[in-house]
Amino acid sequence: MPSETKTEPTTSRSAFLRVLLLVIALATIAWFQRPDGNLHLFFPDVQGDAILLQTPQGEFVLIDGGADPAALANALGKRMPFWQHELAAVVLTSPDMRRLPGQLAAIQHYQARQALATPAALAGSNPLVREWRRILGEHGTPLHAAHPGDSLELGGVTLRVLTVAASKQAGLLLRIDYGATSAVLAHSSDPQHEAPLLAAGMRHAQFVAFPWMRDPHEPLIAALRPQAILFTDGLHIDHPPLLTYRERAIGGAKLYHERIDGAIEWVSNGKAFWVVILK
Repeated sequence: MPSETKTEPTTSRSAFLRVLLLVIALATIAWFQRPDGNLHLFFPDVQGDAILLQTPQGEFVLIDGGADPAALANALGKRMPFWQHELAAVVLTSPDMRRLPGQLAAIQHYQARQALATPAALAGSNPLVREWRRILGEHGTPLHAAHPGDSLELGGVTLRVLTVAASKQAGLLLRIDYGATSAVLAHSSDPQHEAPLLAAGMRHAQFVAFPWMRDPHEPLIAALRPQAILFTDGLHIDHPPLLTYRERAIGGAKLYHERIDGAIEWVSNGKAFWVVILK
C-alpha cells in the first residue's frame, strides 16, 4: 500500500516559523524606534510647514502639518513607532492651507492630549478650522488659545510661545529649550510682533527655522545668532527677497532647505546639537 503523506506537522512548523519571523521583525523595529534620550525636531519634506518634535522620553508633538495630508501621514508613519497612537500635543501656528490640512488629517488618526493654537484658529469660521475643532472636541482634547509667555513642559523640554500674531499668514513665534541648547521656530511669525520682544532682549539660539520668503538680514536673526538656519516654504508673499543662498548665510550659519536637502532633523542631547539630512 502506498504510504500516506502527513502534512499537518510541516504546516504547523511553517506557521510557527512565520509567526516567529514576524515577532522578530516587530521586535527589531521596536528596538530601533525606542527613545534615545535626545530631543528631535523632524522637518519632513512636505509642501508647506510641518514639524514633529520627539522628546527624550519618546513623546511626540506635531507642530502644523503641511498642505499635503497623505505626505504627512507617510512621514509620521515612518517616524513614529507603529504602536504609538497618541500625541502629547498639537500646535497650530496659523490656520492656513499651508499648515492646517496635514494636521487635520493627523488628528483623525492620533489622539492629542492637548492643542495649542492662535486665538484666530479657535474662533475662525473656515470649514477646515471648524472641522479641526470638531475632531479635537470629539476626542476630548483641551484647546488652548496661545498667548505670549505660555509654555508646554515636555519631560525636560520647554516649548514656549514668544509672540502671537493675528494676520492670515502669520501666527506664532516659538522657542524650544533643552538643557543648554535652543531652537526658535519663526516659520510663521510676524516681524511687527517681534520688535517688542527684541527690544526686551532675545537670548541666543543655535538653530532657527525661518521662512525663505523673508530676508534673514533682520533684527531677529541678528539677535539669535544661530549656527544653523533651516529655510521653510510655508510663507508666500508677492515680492520675496532676491538673495542667493550664499547671501543668506548670516554670520556664517549653515543653511538647509527641504527642497534642496530633503527631510531634515535637528537633534540635541541637551549639551550639543547636530543636524541630520535624511535623504
